[in-house]
Amino acid sequence: MKYVVVSGGVISGIGKGVLASSTGMLLKTLGLKTTSIKIDPYMNIDAGTMSPLEHGECFVLDDGGETDLDLGNYERYMNVTLTKDHNITTGKIYSYVISKERKGDYLGKTVQIVPHLTNAIQDWIERVARIPVDDSGMEPDVCIIELGGTVGDIESAPFVEALRQFQFRVGKENFCLIHVSLVPVIHGEQKTKPTQAAIKDLRSLGLNPDMIACRCAKELDQPTIQKIAMFCHVGPDQVVNVHDVETTYHIPLLLLSQNMMDYLSKRLQLEDISLGAEDKQRGEQLLAKWKDMAGTFGHAEQSVKIALVGKYTNLRDSYLSVIKSLEHSSMKCRTKLEILWVEATDLEVETQTADKNKFHQAWEKVSTADGIIVPGGFGTRGSEGMILAAKWARESNVPYLGICLGLQVATIEFARNVLGIKDGNSAEFLPELPEEKQIVVYMPEIDKENMGGTMRLGLRPTYFQEGTEWATIRKVYGNSDSVEERHRHRYEINPALIERLEEKGLCFVGRDETGNRCEIFELKDHPYYVATQYHPEYTSKVLGPSKPFLGLIAAAAGVMEPLLEGQFEYKGTADF
Repeated sequence: MKYVVVSGGVISGIGKGVLASSTGMLLKTLGLKTTSIKIDPYMNIDAGTMSPLEHGECFVLDDGGETDLDLGNYERYMNVTLTKDHNITTGKIYSYVISKERKGDYLGKTVQIVPHLTNAIQDWIERVARIPVDDSGMEPDVCIIELGGTVGDIESAPFVEALRQFQFRVGKENFCLIHVSLVPVIHGEQKTKPTQAAIKDLRSLGLNPDMIACRCAKELDQPTIQKIAMFCHVGPDQVVNVHDVETTYHIPLLLLSQNMMDYLSKRLQLEDISLGAEDKQRGEQLLAKWKDMAGTFGHAEQSVKIALVGKYTNLRDSYLSVIKSLEHSSMKCRTKLEILWVEATDLEVETQTADKNKFHQAWEKVSTADGIIVPGGFGTRGSEGMILAAKWARESNVPYLGICLGLQVATIEFARNVLGIKDGNSAEFLPELPEEKQIVVYMPEIDKENMGGTMRLGLRPTYFQEGTEWATIRKVYGNSDSVEERHRHRYEINPALIERLEEKGLCFVGRDETGNRCEIFELKDHPYYVATQYHPEYTSKVLGPSKPFLGLIAAAAGVMEPLLEGQFEYKGTADF
């Protein structure tokens, strides 16, 4: 097993996740099987209870793990299926060690950070790195490990020490460290001191970088590269220039152009890994498809405007998977994407009274959009604005996609204005609401006392119902009988109302295995009015877009028929 560690210095949010994902994707173009582990030095067990406005999106895996959003990057770029164990947090590792101590596994010894905690981290990495993550069922060849946070922070100290020891455990030829650093531009001059200081700190902790990935707004000058190489004790070919490019999808090609794979192949002796002709061919086809995809981004003649009506729009990382799914789909449909960000509360009557300009600007975006999406969320704030957006899309024949909460608010709107349940609402928003007014109800099996990991989580099947061959969403899914998608919710549509809703044209074309729980609805006689209780954004891949999102973009761009006819396939024959 080969290990590539990606660490970061100077500042957080420097792009370690994209670099780690891009490196893993490039290793796949060599025919290698890759996996990835994210280390998060926070005390939370997982990301499930953390606010999207503070931490960004909570990403959900097949096994129901609620993890850091970078695992979404790994899955999207590398086309792998990770588990909750691929996300190590301080909370997880301390809980694991304390649990062993309580059982007496340490035989009465004084339990310490070194060696007990650091050994546990190394054991965890070695165990998880060998878990198969693709359809081959085979052990990966290379594991990418991203160390979250900034090297030098007190929170990450045990993990840094564990990785220092780990390089000797697995051997130099199996361990490579890429350190991501910042090269700021001040008064037109590229400054190298922050990188020099970061590398000095890293070396003082016992880790020597094999490559230094320099983040800079502009392409690095050759003297800057030479200076970093000289003062950081690496060769110029070990300094990678990661300057700003058109999109993050161009980063793998940028790294490739700097012969990054040549260096890693020599450093890790990748040529010693036995590969078949089929593996190499698959890698070549992957690279061809990726180049085709990257070439279409931003260069299409047709454009499409999608209004994203949400409640966490102040931090756009809260909707990272939604954004990426829209991008994947727009690239597939050969269209330019423009996302119109709409804070849901700005659509409400109260905002009209308090700030008319904000109110009119929000409605201008919604009313001029080619399509509308209402993503997931929790709590009552902004719910009435989302309901109004769903009403506009329904009555104006504007393509609409609702996700989780987006399905629920659209159903509430339909119940109020078509069924005549004027005060209909969700039990989440109004817990004391009379039963006959509850359009959305709490799922009976959900734990109401504990918050972490207690929702309906993970990969679950959805079955298309008999007589739904007409449904556009089913056609976009390839006329499948069933689909498997990831869930994260506590509430569902009231089963007692389903028959009345369907009589008026809101058809629940997809349901769970019981036939009672609603998973997908589609409105008849509408260009595309679709919503899902599950989160299709969690399974979208760069070269394999999420089907509900693909349907939204195709409907908004007026290319649904060519899409269904298969006219938008990327070059290359192998599936990614």
